[in-house]
Amino acid sequence: MRYRWVVLGIATFAQAASSFFVQGIGAMGITLQRDLDLSTAQLGLLLSAAQFAPLIGLVVAGELLDRYNERWVVGAGACVVAAGLGAGSLAPGYAALLGVLLVVGAGYSTAQPGGSKAVASWFDASQRGLAMGLRQAGLPLGGALAAAVLPLVADVHGWRTALVVGGCVALAGAAVFMGFYRAPPLPEAPRGEKVTLAARVRMLREPSMVKIMLSGTSLISVQSGILVLTVLYLHDVTELGAGAAALVLVVAQGAGVAGRICMAAWSDRVGSGRYASVMICMVAVVAGMAALATPLGRAAPTACLLFVWLGFFGYGWYGPWVAYVAESAPPGKTGFALGLAMSVNQIAIILAPPLLGLLRDATGGFTPVWGVLAAMTGVALAVTARAQRRPCAV
Repeated sequence: MRYRWVVLGIATFAQAASSFFVQGIGAMGITLQRDLDLSTAQLGLLLSAAQFAPLIGLVVAGELLDRYNERWVVGAGACVVAAGLGAGSLAPGYAALLGVLLVVGAGYSTAQPGGSKAVASWFDASQRGLAMGLRQAGLPLGGALAAAVLPLVADVHGWRTALVVGGCVALAGAAVFMGFYRAPPLPEAPRGEKVTLAARVRMLREPSMVKIMLSGTSLISVQSGILVLTVLYLHDVTELGAGAAALVLVVAQGAGVAGRICMAAWSDRVGSGRYASVMICMVAVVAGMAALATPLGRAAPTACLLFVWLGFFGYGWYGPWVAYVAESAPPGKTGFALGLAMSVNQIAIILAPPLLGLLRDATGGFTPVWGVLAAMTGVALAVTARAQRRPCAV
């Protein structure tokens, strides 16, 4: 069973490689705004474009994963990401770049549910939280590496070269996953009846799925805010240089890696269940966002510390959250449940970056943005804290 750790490693690498460029868009924000003459809302729309196709693609990927081997589904998706970014390096301007990122998002749809299902299949409940946290750390890890590399590449060689670099990284992820991943040597869970539209609606109404959706959409909005606005905030408000601001985002993403591992590992041991870890992250995010909206957030040292705090908890919730989704899924429907939950998150992932950017542009400041994110998370926390835990059923 040592091979399960190999599976965990290649699933994490594939996630980091597939998300590398998309997670680096915010870090390149200053260069992109300068070279393409973009507003903050337009910059946010670039990230939304990459996340639009997964709104449907995650559900489709989930159903494919319940029918076919993860090796080919995830690998093919990463190849689409690589091809899209390669084509994007030839894009003549902003509009064409938006179209390219739609294609990139379609390929990226397979990485999240595919890697999560692979890990859930190889690890039992006693270690699933830790394993899922390590695997989900791939996204902020890819983001941290992207924040360290892509702004420098874009500044020196141009944003087109940054797309080529992102494509090469995604291609490496596809090669590693297709070359080394093997399905577990155990019989697969029974495949239930075909999932219909009515079954989707019933699953969405389940109390556990309501908790999943409310917490997921609020916290993923926070994650989008951190990704898109950290560098701009530190540069505009605290007067940090572009390089130093990007470095803070690297550290915040690194804290997110640690958060996903620590919170998920803790969820394996806490008696109150995996969702308790998610709730702790929600409390910490509300506190961090509220502090950022005060004068404390205008001083560079405290602002940097707050972004690291928000990186740890604003990303750390995802490992236990995904494990909670996987364990709530009916037998034989793990891929579908993961895809459905993640597709609901996509609504927030698509809407949050441009709306937060628009709010920043309309108000001329960042305080309303942090206030909105804190309020959203606080409301979700209050509602889900009262919900009774009950396994979802199809």
